[in-house]
Amino acid sequence: MSNKSWQSSLKKTLARLGKEADPLRLAVVGIGHELGGDDAVGTQLAGLLMRKAAGNERLLALEAGPAPENFTGPLRRFGPHLVLLVDAALMGCPPGTVRWLDWQQAEGFSASTHTLPLNLLATYLTAELGCELALIGIQPGQTRVDAPLTPAVRAAGRELAGVLVHCLD
Repeated sequence: MSNKSWQSSLKKTLARLGKEADPLRLAVVGIGHELGGDDAVGTQLAGLLMRKAAGNERLLALEAGPAPENFTGPLRRFGPHLVLLVDAALMGCPPGTVRWLDWQQAEGFSASTHTLPLNLLATYLTAELGCELALIGIQPGQTRVDAPLTPAVRAAGRELAGVLVHCLD
């Protein structure tokens, strides 16, 4: 399933930023198409975070769907120190594998169901918001129209949500 190196990268990034910013503000942007099977993992993760971390003023979770560029306004108002993009990513791994990816190489990883390449969005957000940005990819098992998340991908999304909530507590 998922290797744990993404957790190490996430925790190191949050710890480093937490030393510079008190309190640290994290924005999680869930990307994907709700009707695309495992491609919906990013949006479903964001919805889960909204419920798990309701009232946490340090976390903004956005269900951005296939057009994350439409959510720059809420991100600007929130003023995050870190924007974490979460998307299904074709990485040639077993379904449910979670990886910390180089957003500058995002065009090579993305399942590409969104309108703007993630590396362009990331470049814009880092320049406009003056924040750091990270990309977490989850390997989909299937992306059939109107199919539910596969068990491995659902479990990976839940694990990621739990780690994020724990890191902000």
